[in-house]
Amino acid sequence: MSAEETSTRFRVEGMDCAGCASKIDTAVRRLPGVEDVSVSVVAGTMTVGHKGADLAQVQKKVTDLGYRIAPLAGAAPKPANKPHDHNHDHGDHDHDHDDDRGHDHADKKPDALEGMHGHDHGSEDGPWWKTAKAQLTIFCGIAVASAFALERFFPQWHNELFILAMLVGLLPIFRRARMGMMNGSPFSIETLMTVAAVGAVFIDAAEEAAIVVLLFLVGELLEGIATGRARASIKALANLVPRKAQREVEGRISEVDAAELALGDVVLVRPGDRIPADGLVLSGEGAVDEAPVTGESVPRHKGPDDQVFAGTVNQDGALRIRVTAAAADNTIARIVSLVEEAQESKAPTERFIDRFSKYYTPGVLLVGALVAILPPLLTGASWDEWVYKGLAILLIGCPCALVISTPAAIAAALSAGARQGLLMKGGVVLEQLGKINMVALDKTGTLTEGRPQVTDVIAVGRSEAEMLRLAASLEVGSSHPLATAILAKAKAAGVEPVAAGNAGALGGKGVVGTLDGVELFLGSPKAAAVRVPLSEDFSIRIGALNDEGKTVSVLLAGNEVAGLIAMRDEPRDDARTGLAALKALGADVVMLTGDNVRTAKAIGADLGIAVNAELLPEDKQRIVLGLKAEGKLVAKVGDGINDAPALAAADIGIAMGGGTDVALETADAAVLHGRVMDVANLIRISRAAMSNIWQNITIALGLKAVFLVTTIIGVTGLWPAILADTGATLLVTANALRLLAWKGQR
Repeated sequence: MSAEETSTRFRVEGMDCAGCASKIDTAVRRLPGVEDVSVSVVAGTMTVGHKGADLAQVQKKVTDLGYRIAPLAGAAPKPANKPHDHNHDHGDHDHDHDDDRGHDHADKKPDALEGMHGHDHGSEDGPWWKTAKAQLTIFCGIAVASAFALERFFPQWHNELFILAMLVGLLPIFRRARMGMMNGSPFSIETLMTVAAVGAVFIDAAEEAAIVVLLFLVGELLEGIATGRARASIKALANLVPRKAQREVEGRISEVDAAELALGDVVLVRPGDRIPADGLVLSGEGAVDEAPVTGESVPRHKGPDDQVFAGTVNQDGALRIRVTAAAADNTIARIVSLVEEAQESKAPTERFIDRFSKYYTPGVLLVGALVAILPPLLTGASWDEWVYKGLAILLIGCPCALVISTPAAIAAALSAGARQGLLMKGGVVLEQLGKINMVALDKTGTLTEGRPQVTDVIAVGRSEAEMLRLAASLEVGSSHPLATAILAKAKAAGVEPVAAGNAGALGGKGVVGTLDGVELFLGSPKAAAVRVPLSEDFSIRIGALNDEGKTVSVLLAGNEVAGLIAMRDEPRDDARTGLAALKALGADVVMLTGDNVRTAKAIGADLGIAVNAELLPEDKQRIVLGLKAEGKLVAKVGDGINDAPALAAADIGIAMGGGTDVALETADAAVLHGRVMDVANLIRISRAAMSNIWQNITIALGLKAVFLVTTIIGVTGLWPAILADTGATLLVTANALRLLAWKGQR
């Protein structure tokens, strides 16, 4: 797309199969000013890229086709995104979200239906039996049942009664076929259905025609219900955010709509309540169940300055939280937006199926015509028999099951992944992930926690607890990462430090202070050695710790060495199992880091992977390009900002959690919870989705092949033909929905 284009998203109600999406896409794409159209059946959305197109005309065109459409609330036109090609700059991001779109997930109150187009649902939030499609199906069923009843009393009107019953269902189908023809979709299922039903009447099979029309409507109704289940998985995610919040203003609590919360507001979340917005804990402590957002099964302890997500559940202890994201920009809303937009993008397999179906449907019409005409002309066979078989072939050849086979599986996989904290920006990414055979990982914040932890406490002439008390007393009130690590270690050991007097920092050397009349110093071994000579054994011990990639601080009490504290940014808890899982999936792993060689090699040896250290961003990019030149399909995993060139150069860029903006905006895929194991889970869900797609294609084409043969040899007719088509579509959809239960490996 060019820079002058804008992109507008719409909510479309009434779509329940890929044929619906195809008709809308074709019709809207023909309008002047429209440059690109992306439609998602499962998300129920359409994005239109346009240059000055009349959006009212776009909406009218979709309405004419029998669907309901409205611009997404808060979705003002915005500059259109360029197609994703892995050559974008990952490092330049606007984190102010000025152009982020809001999402109205509240219940809709649509107007009354304007006639019974077969695809009108009315409100999708109500029971399925109240939709216009269900009412049409029920009305047609009553008409067919009435024809059977009246035929007993008026047998001479047999054909007329069933023709009238057939017309009840066929007229809306014909209207859709006519609108499709007028808007560039002449070979739709409605066209095939109309030709088959009318043809059946002309060969005195009116009773079968009426039954076939009824079965067709029942099948479409079932498709709509199945698609609704997949759509509900996205709505369920959006509905995790509570509608009400307890806002605190000047010490007073009042209940407000969660959607009204603004940046900086303070909310009170009681035990058992869902957290209404993304934010930081101001006061209070408690366990928070983050499973709805991150898929983490174990509740996480939260205290002051910890980040919390909208939709998660506060299990115990009241929390006061400062809001850091408005309702339209919270984690849940942005996950929903990302998944919906991803479902609008097409994977290579899906694009191939779409192209194939454009030739497939006219081919079916041709085969049906040849079956109906050639045997009577060439062999003198009965016209009625072979026209009947030709009509049955039209119904067997309906491409619905084939066309839905890929998008249904992709939509289900994207939804399942999002529920486990795995985000993928479209079908292309989902399809490529399963082919990854080389994973390049950053160290800090990816393989490691991203913050130092105390690994060794070696006391001299006193207990470990006493030494920790002295060291921590120098760090009270400091936010330096090393100080935070020491204070955390002291707290874990049950040590309560008292702030040292006259505490202060010596630039580049350490910190000093006085406690109980004793002057304390905590700093680097070099700075400590200037104050107090270090023994040779002590120096050897320090060197050994340094060789393990640890930072060592020496504690002096007066003129004596009180001990030393070693710290290191330790590997994540699941780093080893995650890397083992990647290797088990056939992917090689390598560490690319800008950290010093000694620290990187120590972590690499601990994890058992190859290491490239002291790399500049361009060095990482060069290595990634070199791996691709060797024929590897490379995934680069990092924080999404300082690894930007390498992320852009890789076949797939994966951002690790740790910053919501980074996780959702930077790369092709994101791991919200920051687990190394989830990188392997991305590959797993991709392979599960591709396996499901090929199963669906086999089901769709296999059933058609079987019934094509049985129809030609005279075993099956019109009824089994429409049942085969509906059955294949339902089987394919049900098989795809199995992916919604995917959990990944923990």
